[in-house]
Amino acid sequence: MLLKQFKRTGPGTIFLIIVSLMCVWASAFFKLQGHFSLYFDLNPMPLYGILSSLIGTNPLPGIIFTLSLVTLMAFLMVSLNTSLFFINERTFLPALIFILLSGLFPQYQLLNPAIFGAMFLMLAIRRIMETYRVPGTAYNFFDAGILIGIGSLFYASLIWFGLLVFIGMALLRTGDIKEIVISVIGLVTPYFLTFGIYYVLGKDLKDLLSLLDYNLFGKPDDYVFTPLTIVAILFTALIMLVSMVHLFSLMNTKKINARKTFLLLFWIFLIAVGAYFIAPSVSVEIIWITGIPVSYILTHYFVFVKKKLVPEIFFSVFFILILLIQIWYIK
Repeated sequence: MLLKQFKRTGPGTIFLIIVSLMCVWASAFFKLQGHFSLYFDLNPMPLYGILSSLIGTNPLPGIIFTLSLVTLMAFLMVSLNTSLFFINERTFLPALIFILLSGLFPQYQLLNPAIFGAMFLMLAIRRIMETYRVPGTAYNFFDAGILIGIGSLFYASLIWFGLLVFIGMALLRTGDIKEIVISVIGLVTPYFLTFGIYYVLGKDLKDLLSLLDYNLFGKPDDYVFTPLTIVAILFTALIMLVSMVHLFSLMNTKKINARKTFLLLFWIFLIAVGAYFIAPSVSVEIIWITGIPVSYILTHYFVFVKKKLVPEIFFSVFFILILLIQIWYIK
């Protein structure tokens, strides 16, 4: 069946994932004329503004570039589990599930800042988790802070995930004031440099402050959910709930490093959901970040659940719903 095939790790599975990626992103290429400017395109953050100006207004280069970033994210998803081995099994499922989640909102399958935020967050997660059992002061927290800070210069709302640096510190370390200080320095360093560059170039610093205010506290237009998208979201939420219950029921059987990794991922999920409902500028583009913990938690369920029929049904229906969303959007 479908899940059984994707749980394998041979070249055939990689080929099927590539085919799935093309199917999930088909609507982006078929609807080139239907793309619109996103809220973030009107007053982009500094780094995203530079990139979007280089790519231009033609949606095709932006779609191709974003698709390449999705492919890179899929690789990073698998690589993180390979290095930390917190799922305790080598699998390509995190990559596939992230790809499928990227098709949940076809209107955002074009150049957008949230995918950059997700990529920098992935790198920050790795640096945080690498501090486990590191003796002395862990300067990884500075690295994680600066990665999140740089990512927020693409996608401003990533700055809320700076909390992860301190959450990771609480999960992995005994507490060190020096680590707290260097973490804060890491988070603010990209902004010090940005303000410095603005000053040297003679640009008005008030413009940069207005840009930050717009991207953090502005209100984009409400996303119009189609009935099919609502069904897909509710079904994904159901699988996520079942997967989380399954994960926490097995948490005490896992190694300490695996438990802490999953707890950090759970915090990412909580912050992402909280940002969607609380932060005024956050809309459905947060799926790029929410997709990180969701992909790993669903993977854990699909890999370790003992019952075979129920996960097969869950996975197949989820896969079909994403494909139907693409077909619906093309029409």
